[in-house]
Amino acid sequence: MLNESNIEDYPRFGYRGVMLDTARHYQPMSILKKNLDAMSYNKFNVFHWHIVDDQSFPYVSTTFPELSEKGAYSPKHIYTQKEVKEIIDYARDRGIRVIPEFDTPGHTISWGQSHLELLTPCWGDGEHPGTANYTQHAAYEMLNPMENTTYEFLEKLFTEVKDIFPDDYMHLGMDEAYPYCWQSNPNITYFMEQNGIEDYGKLQEYYTMRVLDIMKKLEAKYIIWQDPIDDGVVADPNTVVEVWKNFTDIPAVAAHGYKMILSSCWYLNYISYGQDWKIYYLCDPYAWNGTDEEKKLMIGGEACMWHEYVDGTNLLPRLWPRASAVAERLWSAREVNNTDDAMYRLDEHRCRMLRRGIPAQPILNGFCGDYEEGWEKEEPKKSAGGVVTTPTTILALLAATAWLLLAAKY
Repeated sequence: MLNESNIEDYPRFGYRGVMLDTARHYQPMSILKKNLDAMSYNKFNVFHWHIVDDQSFPYVSTTFPELSEKGAYSPKHIYTQKEVKEIIDYARDRGIRVIPEFDTPGHTISWGQSHLELLTPCWGDGEHPGTANYTQHAAYEMLNPMENTTYEFLEKLFTEVKDIFPDDYMHLGMDEAYPYCWQSNPNITYFMEQNGIEDYGKLQEYYTMRVLDIMKKLEAKYIIWQDPIDDGVVADPNTVVEVWKNFTDIPAVAAHGYKMILSSCWYLNYISYGQDWKIYYLCDPYAWNGTDEEKKLMIGGEACMWHEYVDGTNLLPRLWPRASAVAERLWSAREVNNTDDAMYRLDEHRCRMLRRGIPAQPILNGFCGDYEEGWEKEEPKKSAGGVVTTPTTILALLAATAWLLLAAKY
């Protein structure tokens, strides 16, 4: 008998992403691939790769190989361009785009391990460059916005990144550009006076616009975190803004006419006891006051997993199936929001992911048949002579015996 079915299904939002941070803790290639498998099982279609940060620079650049040579944790904790392309191909085969993030002007201390000239010297003691005030800033931090060489360096690096990553978009970061180091530097103050830059928000705008000019020159599209917009930066109308701080920030960003991605309610690195997936499930990207035209600016969202306390040992069980709740919210209709119904779908899907090799953590009491991660499929048994045997070892012995008999014959 053949059962004929007709399924009509389509996503509510076109951008459905998962962000991983491979700078604070390195993720092995096998884990990245398994996570891409899990994303495909949950209809996510964007891997936002926060590939570098203050802590390490694992991306191997051919233009500036010293960035990873000195900025990565070790020669083993890197992603070569061959491996990056491998991830891109693996993702594409599963209908997933890969968007890299190179966060600037902050989050760049690892860049300074090889190119200290890129960073702003901080005057922590008020008298000498390169001195820290650890209540506010390090000795060197934040890309130096007044040096043309900063932008020349970025143009060369971003030209390479654009060639390696085929997606139209690059994430430029630009979050948490705390001005304390800039404020301490008298040369920055003089530069601002000479160029009529009134405050540090405008200095951030100066930096932002010069970087966006580079992207225009490269004919590349870009995403930024919401911080520059909060500080009054007037970005290019085509800029995509990721809202990560507060859900209530959405109307202010929408009022400027920027397309938006929501992540503020989906920071899955925050964990709590119990079924916290329900909080993620009930966060709707349209649950704010705005016109129909403004709400069309919301193109989707993403689940974010920052890696301060996450590496290859715990990424997958911490992310799944909690991210599945985000996936359903970004795919299904707004009125599909009953957590009691979703709970059983999610629990069943968790078992499905276990069967497919994803170590997704449980959300309810019970079990998933014999598919629990780590369970032994074969119980060792001792023969009469005390040798531990399993069906697998018996087959191996039989095969070896057959080869010996053939060898003796010929």
